[in-house]
Amino acid sequence: MIGVGLVGYGYWGPNLARTVAETEGCAVAAVADKSDDALGRAHKRHPTARLLSDWRELVADPRVDAVVVATPVASHFDIALAALQAGKHVLVEKPIAESSAQASILIEEAAQRGLTLMVDHTFIYTGAVQKIEEMISSGAIGDIYYYDSTRINLGLFQRDVNVLWDLAVHDLAILDFVLPTHPVAVSASGTGHVPGNPENMAQLTIFFSGGAIAHLNVNWLAPVKIRQTLIGGSRRMIVYDDLQTSEKVKIYDRGIDLASDVKDIHKLLVSYRMGDMWSPQISVKEALLTEVEHFVHCIQTKSRPTTDGSSGLRIVEMLEAASQSMKQRGQPVDLVKLRRAS
Repeated sequence: MIGVGLVGYGYWGPNLARTVAETEGCAVAAVADKSDDALGRAHKRHPTARLLSDWRELVADPRVDAVVVATPVASHFDIALAALQAGKHVLVEKPIAESSAQASILIEEAAQRGLTLMVDHTFIYTGAVQKIEEMISSGAIGDIYYYDSTRINLGLFQRDVNVLWDLAVHDLAILDFVLPTHPVAVSASGTGHVPGNPENMAQLTIFFSGGAIAHLNVNWLAPVKIRQTLIGGSRRMIVYDDLQTSEKVKIYDRGIDLASDVKDIHKLLVSYRMGDMWSPQISVKEALLTEVEHFVHCIQTKSRPTTDGSSGLRIVEMLEAASQSMKQRGQPVDLVKLRRAS
């Protein structure tokens, strides 16, 4: 039985603790949080877990085999590094760390000690995103032309990270998982409207090798909540609406066909294809439960997680480049040059 220690029982921590308790092969051994109220809530749900106000005691507890980090981003690195150095496996909430330099240190530490390091990119474990990746990798969608996402709502305002690091991180993780090509440059612009807080709305464009382009619209100041993504390919197109209770993913057999005969300049070179639409069957299993089960499986089998430290690093690199571009009012940042410089 894998003893799991959870650091942070605030917004997301209770969900992680619940799924750990529901996962076969592991149990909640300890919970650490500075708040007495949070620990009181944790005790009601997990009465056998050891309750601690100092996360360092949790990391040192011999009954804890793996540490789940659900704290503000600024503390991810210190907690995760201490856990790895204590010989614990680590699942850390997104993003993995504040910088790519920190992420690289965590990856190296985990590799040297033969420990599992995994990032909580929950959307990767949803049935919808798994199905999209399956459709793209099978060639059913064709060459990917674009990925266009709107991820907006009213709040929650974060003080330690801007809206890119809070909301756009989800789409960056999805892109890293579903697209076969790699990002080569990013351009971002954004602004903040609340004094003393980071940017609350932003537009991010990502350029990929092979010609694909992604556009992300993220906003904490929208009157409605929207979670919709359009993916256009040479053969078919996808509409992914995460707020739908059913038919979250719809496949459209629509697009354009290019005429092969270009001798006649008066001939219409582009024709439109208007085919059927269908919604594939997708798993309705809770993504977080799938994720925690995957974490436990990777620990037991010493296999590599789908959202491992390296994937977390790639996401942070894009977030860093986007933040740099935003400071330069949208000036594109070359990811290849940035990696070489680091």
